[in-house]
Amino acid sequence: MSKASKIKSFDPNSPGSPDAGIYGLPFTAAEADIVLVPVPWEVTTSYGGGTSHGPQAIFDASFQVDLFNPEFPALWKRGIAMDEIPKALLEQSKALKKEAQQVIAVLIEGGDAKQKAKAKKALERINAECAVMNDWVEQRTGYWMEQGKLVGLVGGDHSTPLGFLRAQAKRHKSFGILHIDAHLDLRVAYEGFTYSHASIMYNALPIKQLSKLVSVGIRDFCEQENEVFLKHQDRVRIVRSADVRRQQYQGVTWREQCDAIIAALPEQVHISFDIDGLDPTLCPHTGTPVPGGFQFEEATYLLSRLAEKRSIIGFDLVEVAPGKDEWDANVGARLLFHLCGVLANKK
Repeated sequence: MSKASKIKSFDPNSPGSPDAGIYGLPFTAAEADIVLVPVPWEVTTSYGGGTSHGPQAIFDASFQVDLFNPEFPALWKRGIAMDEIPKALLEQSKALKKEAQQVIAVLIEGGDAKQKAKAKKALERINAECAVMNDWVEQRTGYWMEQGKLVGLVGGDHSTPLGFLRAQAKRHKSFGILHIDAHLDLRVAYEGFTYSHASIMYNALPIKQLSKLVSVGIRDFCEQENEVFLKHQDRVRIVRSADVRRQQYQGVTWREQCDAIIAALPEQVHISFDIDGLDPTLCPHTGTPVPGGFQFEEATYLLSRLAEKRSIIGFDLVEVAPGKDEWDANVGARLLFHLCGVLANKK
């Protein structure tokens, strides 16, 4: 059956079929305009866990999302499909995370010479395998972009989109990142891990095509990250959550704040959305929750405003960790749908 035939026969008001694709849609990745690349990886997470199960949890929760959105009324007809979740990557993540926990334990608690030698080898192995994961992400996202698809990445922890950013750099002479997060992620090889979830933006800065990094919703960062910011402040802008609230209390509107954020970005923008940029009541099981952050509609307003004024070239949504219930995944699935909408409606 062709895509046109599927659109004609599909009833968006009915419950999604259990064997359907994400959001209950009938489209294959080859047919869909928007392809989501799942990366079930969380090797270097150091506090909470579970983000490697984020792609599957979001997929499962997506069937509860109504397909009619007044802002994107025909989005489902464009087609959204999630690429196959790579089971081998998930298994590799599980195995390496156990080794990473041993590395962290020796770092914090110390150990004898044998334990330290074992931890050193494990660290080298983890850094090498994380580099392989980055190469795979670059290849897979690049493949779908070459097929003419609009591409989003679904993590996994926040280390996962580095390969995607490198793929963007091969296809765009200059682009910016709108980075929504509770953390700056500018740590240098946090806990010894070159590709730590806490180092994603530090690792992105060497990409020459990245002309501007605007980090929004920030609540936590360390002295080292501040030093990295000061070194690169011609390319990096920080918008702290506390400063957003202070300005609002003094009468500045969210629209005015959004426009100032967007004004700092170049024409082409990649969105990197760590779900802990939201108020933690919306994502209580994320790896490193922090008080404060955005309400859901604040975040979606910023995304929609960005799409009006800039060209969105892709996005990643990371750090969604399912808990005992479906709440985090439910929020993640709805945020993902909005990200697909602004990507499809890009300027």
